[in-house]
Amino acid sequence: MKQKETLSNTQLTDLLSIEEIGNEHIATSINTPLRSDAFERSNGEKIELIQEKFQEIMEILGLDLTDDSLKGTPLRVAKMYVEEIFSGLDPENRPETKLFENKFQYKELLVEKDISFYSNCEHHFVPFFGKAHVAYMPNKKVVGLSKINRIVQYYARRPQVQERLTMQIAEDLKEALGTEDIAVVVDSSHLCVSSRGVKDTHSSTVTGHYSGRLQEEEYKREFLAYIKK
Repeated sequence: MKQKETLSNTQLTDLLSIEEIGNEHIATSINTPLRSDAFERSNGEKIELIQEKFQEIMEILGLDLTDDSLKGTPLRVAKMYVEEIFSGLDPENRPETKLFENKFQYKELLVEKDISFYSNCEHHFVPFFGKAHVAYMPNKKVVGLSKINRIVQYYARRPQVQERLTMQIAEDLKEALGTEDIAVVVDSSHLCVSSRGVKDTHSSTVTGHYSGRLQEEEYKREFLAYIKK
């Protein structure tokens, strides 16, 4: 509290606003906030720099990095950040969405449900995870089912807010499939809610996006009935 008392009224207002956005898990844009120079460094350079910075964090916490259990942690964390859990930041990792002719002229709802994902809350950098459910109505083209899973994983592997994740999956599929007839529902548990803050271990968060014909009650009910089975 002493730190806040030394701030000006404007600074205090800005700080409280930032804290409120983080605590309420509010998304500010559908686009992941990235600087213009985000990809000027190579992955190797990023790993080296993150390793150095994370080592500093561990030392500030008072940890003994000469211990065999800890001395490799900064490098492990750096590689994990760049090559795994935040690999979705790099557009080079976006999965190619190959389409196929809809030779069977299938025109009904196509649902891919229970797609497991792990992501990280951008406000606290702790995981949230759960299931994504995706539906679309094919026209002349269909997409391989594994590609839907890969699109979900791509957008999950970045610092995220669940609302944004839901929208990014939907918008990518609209563009890839050339249709507005898309629905996405994401149901997940947030460790920033269960392991800190209110420490509620039983709640989950559900977000949804419906567009095109999937906004119509008939198709929306059909989709929700599929994912509840």
